[in-house]
Amino acid sequence: MDITRFHAAFFEESREGLDAMESGLLSLESGAGAADGETINVIFRAAHSIKGGAATFGFTSVTDLTHLLETLLDEARAGRRVLDPAAIGALLASVDVLRSLLAACEHGSAIDAAALAAARAGLDALLAGEAPAASAAAGTDAGAPAPVQGDWRIAFAPAPSMFMTGNDPLRILRELASHGELGVECIDERLPAFSEMDPFEAYLAWNLTLPGSVPREAIDEAFAWVADECTLGIEAGTLAPAPVVEAAPLPLAPAAAAAPVQAAAAADPVAAVSRRSGDTDNSIRVAVSKVDALINLVGELVITQAMLRQRSEHLDPVANEALMSGLVQLERNTRDLQESVMGVRMLPVDFAFSRFPRMVRDIAARLGKKVQLRTHGEATELDKGVIEKIVDPLVHLVRNAIDHGLELPEERRAAGKDETGTLSLSAAHQGANIVIEIGDDGRGLSRERILRKAAERGIPMPDNPTDAQVWDLVFAPGFSTADTLTDLSGRGVGMDVVRKNIAALGGQVEIRSRAGHGTTVVIRLPLTMAIVDGMSVAVGGEVFIVPLSMVIESLLPSPADVRTIAGEARVLRVREDYLPLVDLAGQYGLPASRAEGDEAPQRIAVVVEADGRRLALEVDELLGQQQVVVKNLESNYKRIAGVSGATILGDGRVALIVDAGGLAQSAPLPAAA
Repeated sequence: MDITRFHAAFFEESREGLDAMESGLLSLESGAGAADGETINVIFRAAHSIKGGAATFGFTSVTDLTHLLETLLDEARAGRRVLDPAAIGALLASVDVLRSLLAACEHGSAIDAAALAAARAGLDALLAGEAPAASAAAGTDAGAPAPVQGDWRIAFAPAPSMFMTGNDPLRILRELASHGELGVECIDERLPAFSEMDPFEAYLAWNLTLPGSVPREAIDEAFAWVADECTLGIEAGTLAPAPVVEAAPLPLAPAAAAAPVQAAAAADPVAAVSRRSGDTDNSIRVAVSKVDALINLVGELVITQAMLRQRSEHLDPVANEALMSGLVQLERNTRDLQESVMGVRMLPVDFAFSRFPRMVRDIAARLGKKVQLRTHGEATELDKGVIEKIVDPLVHLVRNAIDHGLELPEERRAAGKDETGTLSLSAAHQGANIVIEIGDDGRGLSRERILRKAAERGIPMPDNPTDAQVWDLVFAPGFSTADTLTDLSGRGVGMDVVRKNIAALGGQVEIRSRAGHGTTVVIRLPLTMAIVDGMSVAVGGEVFIVPLSMVIESLLPSPADVRTIAGEARVLRVREDYLPLVDLAGQYGLPASRAEGDEAPQRIAVVVEADGRRLALEVDELLGQQQVVVKNLESNYKRIAGVSGATILGDGRVALIVDAGGLAQSAPLPAAA
């Protein structure tokens, strides 16, 4: 059997296990999991699962390191060791090294031998330093298990279906052999003729011996993942002259089994596996490419359904009553199917939040600050594509909050604050958007300092700016208030990239701050990028889609409200403001659809906001609002200025989606008016 086909599942599950280990260790360090031994059990089980899988696939470097982790965690589980900050630090460092080892095994790259040696040395030092005390404690503890007299005798008969659950008996034998000299007797009574052999069925069984010095817990752990998939007998005592098979009969049939329940599981493995599947297997792993293909097909179905609806508008509803009723039902079912399929790509925002506890811990330690991280709304769901692209902006904002926002402990005490600063991450739904807030209770933004730095760098600003306009200056390219250059800040690269990345997702970002009380960065994002609510507009005989999330209002401007500056660029007066006026027909090279002179129909201005700037788009007609399926134009054709994507309308025509953010970048500043 080619076991390499299982590599992808192993690496994915191992990374999830490392995340669980890291989360548990951080919980123990903060004191949240100190009183609950289950946290240590979760960490131990994750390490044990990774070790077992690595041993199966022959990744010895991973197996050896996780064996040391298991030993340390097992002592903590048994109460013979307290996981102090030094031990947790060594364990966290080992988790980082395990991540790099898994990446090296996955991609066939070289292993970082120095990092691996350092991690092993750290764990060995902890184990060596605590070993004498642990032994003494064990000797005085009446409850500690003593070595058995003689050898362990183990009768192990896998269920025929064990291979189908992803377990390998040979991995278990290798793990037992790592604890001491293993005596092995193979029982092949069930082995059929070669022509009748099923490669997916387990036929062999074993009688095994291990030295009595091996702890019973180590043997139990080796079989922990297959307890319901085998018949198992474990006995201890002095070996009799008779063979182990006679002293501890191997249960190969229900009548010979010492444990009737286990024998039933072995006798009817299909029923046992079905029962377990019904109890625990409530999810499956599906490749993202398959989900994306399904979403594309549903998008095509939505377009076809819209086309049928449009064509049916000209039919006589009385003569075609059955057909019209069927089309209404099709529309309802299509909408439900679309929502269900889109839900497949939705992930809890905890997918992004879960990586920050470790990062906050490390940055705070490096800067000598005390930081408490609080998260809210982790179960709020967001499209997988959006989550993956929002991680980098969130990383920068969290680092900024710790580096610039939160004060040192002595500064906080002098200001009458708790010396431990609070950093909060929250997510919540608001209509068709999700709002993510990153807040701190630090020093807040300094209005005077920002204005001074902006003036030094020649960044334009309005007269008597409001606080919101001042905070908006930090998004200017190259802007930084840091006085010294460090590995965390001072290069003037970051906040402008944050805004661009969020704008590329169809989102917006704003800052709220109060001196001495802290700063909050608010990010608003669409739930998904695959389907958007849009306003259909007619321009030069073509139809365009303006994302509804960017539309503020639409109006009929009078000629007196339109001004021309520099002999070419036009601005529109909207109440007390002047906004750049963009003629979409001219922008996209389309012929003007209006006649010249007094009989020219009055054009409509659609006011939109993007990248913190407002502008007016001049269109011929408003056609209505609708949900559209977004097609990536760049991957199917090429990037076009002022266009963020395309969609297919109900009549089969292609409509381009207006990139309001790109138009805002090229539009003249309102102050020019």
